[in-house]
Amino acid sequence: MIPSIHRQGSSTLGLLRYLYGKGTREEHVDPHLVASFDHMAPDPGRDPKATKKDLARLLDQPLHLLDTDQRPAQHVWHCSVRAAPDDPIMTDEQWADIARRMVAATGIDPGDGAGCRWAAVRHADDHIHVIATLVREDGRRPDHHRSGKRAQAEARLIEADLGLRRVAPSDGTAAKQPSRAERHKAERHGRDRPAREELRETVRRAVAGAASTEEFLDRLKDAGLLVRTKVLPSGDLRGYKVALPDDRNKGKEPIFYAGSTLAPDLSLPRIQERFTTNPTPPQTADSERPESPAAHPSAPAAARRATAHAAWQALLVLDHSGDDGAAAAQIAATGEVLDALAKTSALHTRVELRQAAWEFERASRSYTRAEFRRAQDLRRAARDLIRGGPALGRGEDGAGTAMAIDMLFFLVIAATHWHARRQHAQQAEAARRAAEHLRAAYRQAAAESISVLRERGRRIAPSLRHHHTATVRAALPELAEAILAEPGWIALAATLTDAEQAGHDPRALLVEAAAHRELDTAESISEVLIWRLRRTAGLPGYAPHSAQQAGRRIPSLTPATQPVAPPTNASARRR
Repeated sequence: MIPSIHRQGSSTLGLLRYLYGKGTREEHVDPHLVASFDHMAPDPGRDPKATKKDLARLLDQPLHLLDTDQRPAQHVWHCSVRAAPDDPIMTDEQWADIARRMVAATGIDPGDGAGCRWAAVRHADDHIHVIATLVREDGRRPDHHRSGKRAQAEARLIEADLGLRRVAPSDGTAAKQPSRAERHKAERHGRDRPAREELRETVRRAVAGAASTEEFLDRLKDAGLLVRTKVLPSGDLRGYKVALPDDRNKGKEPIFYAGSTLAPDLSLPRIQERFTTNPTPPQTADSERPESPAAHPSAPAAARRATAHAAWQALLVLDHSGDDGAAAAQIAATGEVLDALAKTSALHTRVELRQAAWEFERASRSYTRAEFRRAQDLRRAARDLIRGGPALGRGEDGAGTAMAIDMLFFLVIAATHWHARRQHAQQAEAARRAAEHLRAAYRQAAAESISVLRERGRRIAPSLRHHHTATVRAALPELAEAILAEPGWIALAATLTDAEQAGHDPRALLVEAAAHRELDTAESISEVLIWRLRRTAGLPGYAPHSAQQAGRRIPSLTPATQPVAPPTNASARRR
């Protein structure tokens, strides 16, 4: 249940005309009163003798207790209460009880016999509107301070009492939602979303991996936005505003939005907190150092491998660090990576990745202040994705994308758990929704590469396949039978062959891949292991057109018995 306190108005009759009218799109059906302050207010919807003026006059009578100069200019209080989409349709009596509880909880009519006059109108199955006059019967003003939060708290109690869907409570960190007028304007102009939402997504993509204010502003302009900046007398930049070129007011002037009005973390000072990037990446062992996109023949693929590596490091922080500021920074930077990946993704994964980034946006903000100096690996990964350019979604690009999405999926799941442990209900729910879109994007990204690996696996000599079967049983005895029964097993066999040819010990890689988190609940244990092993061992992806050639290179001899290099750091995460 979602209560919303609307802006105070000056015309009781004007609001009643809207509530009892047809609506802007003929959406109001059978407008009628379900409750009022004295149970006897006239109902212009059901009583042919009652008029909207009669009801407005009744509600406004307490205003006449005050001298004209003492009457509040904005005396109309307006609250809408909407049921969740999957809630059952409630009766008028139930909505009447909800209205009475809302006006009591918010201080409009606390039950002391001298509350404000109010009425509740229902013109749709799923919501009501409560209108009240902000002068009590005794001439005093009501105590409705923080009525929005009080209404939310009462809504949670109503949900529990009526067995309705439990809506996550607000914590004040959500982005401002478009108004009804903004949504209607978008529909009139044929836009998929209101300008506010489109601008918020574009600004977030411009932030992803940006290293300076200048780069951020340049990205906004390159994205086609109109940009205004405000400069202090000292020459320092104070703020910025953005507008869509074709979003204009009645005077044909662009409608600008300040970053802070798009989302709390998109104000210029909050964005500049991210620009603490150390230009020199931290030194790591050669086997663990991610590839540089600029030095790789396929920059998009290398950027995705670097992303998988950075996501794994961030996972360790969320799982093991007690520093909430560092963890919050990893989560916020994960949002940047998702924005960058969606911007540069291949067409067949773009919709799901874009939706994942859009959902995770809510999870990237909480009251915990992010310490961005602790999340620069992820921010560099986002930057590499942008600089690497669009991926083709085939061959190494496709394998790299699947590998990155696979690791980001588990990072987002870890973020879900991190938020849930801290009672960040809205953020945890948003991360959960993002994970579902990542799961769908993974299936799209991995399908081609897994198909190629399966084809290569079918060409493996029986003796080598038996060898890999024994390796899996020895390394993962509790999971072996489940793995060997999966369709993805034959693709895993191809990966084990590649790992052995590259000088790795497949058994050691499997043991380490399963050591950090259980795999028995994975949707496909084989595929989880494939991407962990390929990331750890630095194994390439395969383009479909080279599958036949790759298959001919698979040896049919007995496995080599020479010593192998020790395994590098790897871990499989539970899907």
